[in-house]
Amino acid sequence: MIRILPFVLLLAACGVDGAPVPPSDVEERPATGFTLSGSAEVGIGRRF
Repeated sequence: MIRILPFVLLLAACGVDGAPVPPSDVEERPATGFTLSGSAEVGIGRRF
């Protein structure tokens, strides 16, 4: 039991940043502007 206690305390402390904060009642409006998203692949293939 003594060996497990530090492990349990470590797991209990993971991600703790303080009291929980409820989500806001008013949704935030996205900022206006230009948004670019996506992906690209570049490659060179050669067979001998």
